Amino acid sequence: MSGALVASIHIYPVKGEPGEELSVAEVEDDGLAGDRRKRAPVQLVAAEDVDEDTRANFVVTMPGDALLASVGSVVKLGVVELEVDAVPSGCPGVYARVRRPGKVSVGDTVEVIG
Repeated sequence: MSGALVASIHIYPVKGEPGEELSVAEVEDDGLAGDRRKRAPVQLVAAEDVDEDTRANFVVTMPGDALLASVGSVVKLGVVELEVDAVPSGCPGVYARVRRPGKVSVGDTVEVIG
């Protein structure tokens, strides 16, 4: 998907507590630095699917159906590569594992690379 961008970045250090919005995040092998470890290292959601209960790490400007179609593919956020491997039950977006760690900033390009 060309033209898509990282719209916002969030971490959730404490279960049940409000998250923190970041302009830059360090993505490590097991998820975002400072984020509580959960079922999946990373969660992405399309901006159009965000609601008040959304607790995803990355909000991206690609359409929700395109994000769902990326399951089984690699999504690149700037230099970081994520293997999209599942759809969560009960909330929008997708889960992913970290394939190539690094820094992600708001405004970085989002690309499905296969």
